Amino acid sequence: MVLDGGLATELEARGHDLSDALWSARLLADAPDEIVAAHEAFYRAGADVAITASYQASFPGFAAAGIGRAEAETLLRRSVELAARARDRVPGTRRRWVAASVGPYGAMLADGSEYRGRYGLSRRELVAFHRPRLEVLAAAGPDVVALETIPDADEAEAMLDALAGLGVPAWLSYTVESGRTRAGQPLADAFSVAAGRDDVLAVGVNCCAPGEVAEAAALAREVTGKPVVAYPNSGESWDARRRTWIGRSRFAAADVARWRAEGAELLGGCCRVGPADIGALAHSLRLP
Repeated sequence: MVLDGGLATELEARGHDLSDALWSARLLADAPDEIVAAHEAFYRAGADVAITASYQASFPGFAAAGIGRAEAETLLRRSVELAARARDRVPGTRRRWVAASVGPYGAMLADGSEYRGRYGLSRRELVAFHRPRLEVLAAAGPDVVALETIPDADEAEAMLDALAGLGVPAWLSYTVESGRTRAGQPLADAFSVAAGRDDVLAVGVNCCAPGEVAEAAALAREVTGKPVVAYPNSGESWDARRRTWIGRSRFAAADVARWRAEGAELLGGCCRVGPADIGALAHSLRLP
């Protein structure tokens, strides 16, 4: 199954400035048709799954931007509705999914904390942060929830606590570096939090360098026995102070064969990976 690429990357390519704290979630209010168009571009390139514009969306984050509770709920639901609208515009009989994105607490801080973790919050506080938006997103009817770019196994456990009983399956993907979570935990321990969870369909990594994928995929499969999800970024690095990407792209569709050999079944891209990259990836998997 082919996932999409970086939604914000495509929105920026379409001329949008996403430098504020809400990132792509701002366009849920300001330019919803542009989000539909970006999703549609990935679907038409060959993606089977669109990940919604809700990664950085949360009630506290919206409140800081002057958006009240009722409107925030509307925007969260809208994120799912826009992806579904894009899906319905694309012809063909192949099933296409909508994945409701739920990013880590650090994403709301908009200071690069999702690449560090360890926010100084208790598990109970993290559950209290994640549960309300999960409730709204689950009720909007996505096919799956993407618990993504998680830097810390402790936060992953809190997110799975928050997911419990909502009646929607999820995948869990960590952002990693040098074979460990961004908080420095062994990946075997991090993946193990999802073992035995029937509501977790897949486990893996995202928003990491492409070179991290193969080893992590093999370990995720070994530890959990679940399908593996893998959607790295381009290999460039995010400079949180300057709010820009630096370095060069190392994302290559040719790497997909190795990722698949190590057990990855849900494959795509993250930041700085555009529709053309996903098209090449889909072609390498012989998925039009």
